[in-house]
Amino acid sequence: EEKIGKSVSHGDRVETFSTSREQQQEDHRAKRSHLCPHCVEIFPILSKLKIHLKIHTGENLYSCTDCGKIFTTPGALAVHQRVHTGGKPYSCSDCGQSFSRLGHLKTHERIHTGVKPYSCSDCVKCFTTSAQLKDHQRTHTGEKPYSCCDCGKSFSLLGNLKTHKRIHTGEKPYSCYCGKSFSLPSTLKTHERIHTGVKLYSCSDCVKCFTTSAELKFHQRTHTGEKPYSCSDCGKRFSRLGHLKRHERRHIGVKPYCCSDCVKCFTTSAELKVHQRTHTGEKPYSCSDCGKSFSRLGHLKRHECIHTGEKPYSCSDCGKSFSQMGQLKSHQGKQRREVLPLI
Repeated sequence: EEKIGKSVSHGDRVETFSTSREQQQEDHRAKRSHLCPHCVEIFPILSKLKIHLKIHTGENLYSCTDCGKIFTTPGALAVHQRVHTGGKPYSCSDCGQSFSRLGHLKTHERIHTGVKPYSCSDCVKCFTTSAQLKDHQRTHTGEKPYSCCDCGKSFSLLGNLKTHKRIHTGEKPYSCYCGKSFSLPSTLKTHERIHTGVKLYSCSDCVKCFTTSAELKFHQRTHTGEKPYSCSDCGKRFSRLGHLKRHERRHIGVKPYCCSDCVKCFTTSAELKVHQRTHTGEKPYSCSDCGKSFSRLGHLKRHECIHTGEKPYSCSDCGKSFSQMGQLKSHQGKQRREVLPLI
């Protein structure tokens, strides 16, 4: 350890002390540290302590004339006032985006330079800001400091909590020109593809394209045969969770969709929609051969067999084929009656 000689004069004699460089640096730091007598804050510069003391003394504080907020320096007040005036004096030379604070501009410029000075000690990921690193570290610690006061659910990010709260408030701040509103900007963006016709996600097995990655994932199960959702009552499997939930209503007898014209209730909204046509008389499915219209798609398909001559329903006993299921059932009933013994 390096020693530094220090001499102290006592009149007719001089006394020399040996001090380590580390000790001397520590003493120097202590002299530079300025402790607030009102709280535990420590400041390296006396001028910063003096500014801080105004918080406790209330002396020479600067208040915003628009909202009443108090600031310790005129500079801090000037920066704050840009919230009200919309002033953004700092602009990016690469993309032209403007900012109210110089620090915000410097942080933004890292997007263009690719500089990520904040690295995670648990993995190899690096981040542009210390705030991004702090948010990321919660994936390792499992910390979820933001909790919903309505249901108690916790989140690692404040933004995720704010988004979640819209479930309780029903707030949908993102609107489409067609009138539909959404709680998330990403959901609005996905919805807008319905209007533009953009289908970014294509199936590698066939030519079909889809608006969302979720729709593509569901479709791919038609090729793979995957049915990850099974009914706990009867074991029947489904490719979509929604289909399973709809099926489960048949077991428990829940019919949440009721007709406003009569007392009938239905398991699915699709069933209700079909039923309502008995009141409205609507028949949206028409035959291209004869023009006859039907209220159900299944009825149209069954009718089309008359024109095509197709007979998809065959008797397992005699092999005779029929164009309609009703005809097959009638035929099978007749056969059963013929084989019954005479009493």
